[in-house]
Amino acid sequence: MFDLTNKVALVTGAGSGIGRAIAQRFAAAGATVHVADIDAKGGAGTVELIAKAGGRAEFVPLDVADDHAPGALAFRLSPLDILVNNAGIGHVGTILQTTAADLDRLYRVNVRGVFNVTKAFLPAMLARKRGVVINIASIGGIVGVRDRFAYVTTKFAVVGITKQLALDHSADGVRFNCICPGRVETPFVQARLKEYPDPAQAYREMSATQLIGRMGRPEEIAAAAHYLASDEAELVTGAALMADGGWSVGK
Repeated sequence: MFDLTNKVALVTGAGSGIGRAIAQRFAAAGATVHVADIDAKGGAGTVELIAKAGGRAEFVPLDVADDHAPGALAFRLSPLDILVNNAGIGHVGTILQTTAADLDRLYRVNVRGVFNVTKAFLPAMLARKRGVVINIASIGGIVGVRDRFAYVTTKFAVVGITKQLALDHSADGVRFNCICPGRVETPFVQARLKEYPDPAQAYREMSATQLIGRMGRPEEIAAAAHYLASDEAELVTGAALMADGGWSVGK
């Protein structure tokens, strides 16, 4: 089920967290995975894990915020069967605690990064009339999240980008969907917890925002991506798949 044999995938931000889990899951399902990240050490680590498990992967350095880098990479790697725009960054603060530079920094990665990479790889997919693009958005792309002004602004944009791509190009054989995770226990979240006076209490409070009473795991988001990438999801395009442990139900 959800066989990806002979598929070629590229996952951005695959050096850790959700991106690493997606890359591992795809490789385990038979795909050849291009592990893209600005962090060479993290990316190489993901490739090593995949190789040890018997999968096929290579690390490709990529700064998604560089307007020229994705095009150069697409020239070498296209065509892809699956593109996952996972690279993203966060910022804590209300609008009053967010500078224009903060907002621009998140926009360059979270929004323009999706634009840059998709625009680079989409033409080859359209030429073959097949392909899958999966954007990793957030619960913050569906509902507001307290003290996350810049992050929520950019993730709402990712959901909108996904829907517009589906509207414009699904008839051409390419599917576009996004996943909206709630809180997931990634290295970013673990680092954030250490900033609190009582990390254990902060962990409990973060977990309590989700109806299931815990944070998600990267592997659970990877499972959702695996489904969307597979031929079994041929009916699904333009969707924002909630993987938030029920967080949004109470909003």
